[in-house]
Amino acid sequence: MPLIDHFPPPLPASLEATLTTRLPVEADVGALAELHVAAQREHTPEGVVDEDALRSQLVGLKSWSRRQIVVVPIAADGSPTEDRDPLAWVALEDRARGRSDLQFVVSQDVPEREALTAALLDWAVEVGGSFARHRGVESTQLSCDTNELDTDRARALEAAGYEKVRTWLHMRRPVTADDSGAGPGPREGTRMRPVHRHESGLPVAQDVRTVHRMLEESFADHWGSYRESFAEFVQRLIETPGEAAWDHWWIAEIDRDGLWLPAGGLVAARMPATPTLGEGTYLEYLGVHRSARGHGIAKSLLGAAIRDAAGRGRTHVDLEVDADSPTGADGLYGSMGWETFERTRSWHSSAPAHSSRLLEPPTA
Repeated sequence: MPLIDHFPPPLPASLEATLTTRLPVEADVGALAELHVAAQREHTPEGVVDEDALRSQLVGLKSWSRRQIVVVPIAADGSPTEDRDPLAWVALEDRARGRSDLQFVVSQDVPEREALTAALLDWAVEVGGSFARHRGVESTQLSCDTNELDTDRARALEAAGYEKVRTWLHMRRPVTADDSGAGPGPREGTRMRPVHRHESGLPVAQDVRTVHRMLEESFADHWGSYRESFAEFVQRLIETPGEAAWDHWWIAEIDRDGLWLPAGGLVAARMPATPTLGEGTYLEYLGVHRSARGHGIAKSLLGAAIRDAAGRGRTHVDLEVDADSPTGADGLYGSMGWETFERTRSWHSSAPAHSSRLLEPPTA
């Protein structure tokens, strides 16, 4: 039995005889990785794709929070579509209550590429509406990120009614062995420590909850903040191989009348080497609790990350920051040696909730 979505996108009439859609299968990973790499290298010559992460999105744990389809040719000999390599892919992730993240890629060689892309983006609106209904909200925000140089994807999003809302700076700081003693240490009355871990290597549960609370409450006043439950936070950590690098997690604490209370958190991960760069550290999240701002917490956490990267023999530390951050974070990073090497943009649209299609009478 073919793997199909219950409510697939209507393809352009001229393509119905040659293309169809189905759900992703394990055999699609390699072909879709090639599509992604080709799309990236239109603007980033060294663009790479982590196939393990992509596999998780397509057929692993990360696929459970998504609804997605691939576009494949219809075989003239009637062979199963599972044997055909994808020409396009679209996925919508139920990211949080009121927020859905969009990803898509379409081969440059596919017929009527613009019309097919528009059909896939229309389908994402339909899916987003079902997510909104399930979450009990009137609509969900559809969010998609693109490289600043990716004019092709930007044109498709704009044609579909998306609005460019934010620019993100991707910054890099070189690291050498000399940085093992670099970076500012904690101020008096503050301290930084790695999360506590059991003998198994897994973190102590209280520390995981502390990091989650620090990140949620630190970004509560940010324009793009959406509350993420602890269960959703943990699910995201375990659904991508290598994402939960517990030995790269840090907690900041501050002395309040003799009690050491949480003041911030930092989540980092290993970055694989590229042809021109050695292994690096990526700062996934850095948050300072609003009650502890002004005590040098962010600088101390960054200093801890730099020293840790140097101790591991890493060559660089990368991060992403909102170009219009209300805390002026980009200025802080610049003062500590980070420089912008790439920019991406966030595009937003909205999908209104709709009633269940299962309750609608079938069409003739």
